[in-house]
Amino acid sequence: QLQLSESGGGLVQPGGSLRLSCEFNLDYYAIGWVRQPPGKEREEVACVSNSGGIINYANTVKGRFTISKDFTKNTVFLQMNSLKPEDTAVYYCAAPESMSCHPGLSEYQHWGQGTQVTVSS
Repeated sequence: QLQLSESGGGLVQPGGSLRLSCEFNLDYYAIGWVRQPPGKEREEVACVSNSGGIINYANTVKGRFTISKDFTKNTVFLQMNSLKPEDTAVYYCAAPESMSCHPGLSEYQHWGQGTQVTVSS
C-alpha cells in the first residue's frame, strides 16, 4: 500500500520561498502535487514521472515552482519561489496508479494528508 506524507508548509510573505517534501514508501508511481485554495476546487500543480524524466507544470506556477525527485530518499520536493497570495492553499502529495503523469485529478488514487501554505504579509 502506497503511503504519502507531506511536510514543509507554513506562513511566508509574498515573494518568499518554501520547499515542500513528500515522502513515499513504494517507488512504483509518478508523484504529483495538487492544491486546494480556500473555497475553491483542487487543482493539479506539478507532476514528475516515476523515472524523473517527464515533468509537467500548471501554467499558473510554471517558472516559479520546481518539482524534483530524490531517489535515494524516496522523496519528491516542490520548491516554490516568488510566492503570491493566490498560492495560498492546502498542498497535497498524490499519486496515480501509473508510472507516468496523466492530466486530470481523477487519475490520482493515493493522497497524503496535506500541508497548509499561507502567503500573506
